[in-house]
Amino acid sequence: MKLSRTLSAATASYGAYALARPSHLPDALGSQAGDREGLELLSQSYGVRDLAVSAAGLFGSPRVVKAAMAIRIAADLGDCALLAARTEGDVRRKVMGVTLGWAGLNAVALLVDRKG
Repeated sequence: MKLSRTLSAATASYGAYALARPSHLPDALGSQAGDREGLELLSQSYGVRDLAVSAAGLFGSPRVVKAAMAIRIAADLGDCALLAARTEGDVRRKVMGVTLGWAGLNAVALLVDRKG
């Protein structure tokens, strides 16, 4: 579970960042996404979610780590669908690259750890 725990630590770092600097999300999405205050709240909710899931991924039993990774992957795919539907062009590509990239990294980590 070493790789899964490493990615859980990285996700926890993002969660802390999202809580400390919620303006990063509306800044990244630009004017396409609309309501700045709402996006800052969304960023903070990502922070809380990511810290909670990451805690399970860092400190849980192997079974709990697997569940945390599956939740993380599902959350990233959901984030992709929701944010991509509200953006376009380069911003949409960036949103999809980041969210699908993290979902993919977590999936690979989970598969590698299962084989190891």
